[in-house]
Amino acid sequence: MPVRILAPRLARLSFATVLGGEFPVAEGARARLLGLAGLHSDEAGAGLLIPRCSSVHTFGMRFPLDLYFLAATGAVLRARLEIPARRVVCCRGADAVLEIPAEQGGEIRRSRP
Repeated sequence: MPVRILAPRLARLSFATVLGGEFPVAEGARARLLGLAGLHSDEAGAGLLIPRCSSVHTFGMRFPLDLYFLAATGAVLRARLEIPARRVVCCRGADAVLEIPAEQGGEIRRSRP
C-alpha cells in the first residue's frame, strides 16, 4: 500500500471517529468550502467529515468521491458512490457529510450491512 501524506490544510484540523475511521473535521468556513477540492488523492488521507452539512459540491475535484450523508446519531442516511467532478449532491435531513476518495471507499462499503 502506498504511503499517504496528508495535505497540510487537513493535518491542522481536529479529528473525529466516524464509521470506524479517523477523519479530519472541516469546521471553519474555508475548510468547509474547499473540502478535498484541489488535492491529489494521495494528499486527501482517509477523507473529510463536514458537520452541519446536507449538500456538497465536487467542483475542483481531481478524483471521484464516495459521499456518506450522516444523521445526528452517525447512522448513514444515504451513500452516493464514485461522484465525479462538477456535481452538487444533497440529502435532505443529513446532519453531516463524510467525503472519502472513491478508491478508498470500498472498505466502508464492505463493512456496511
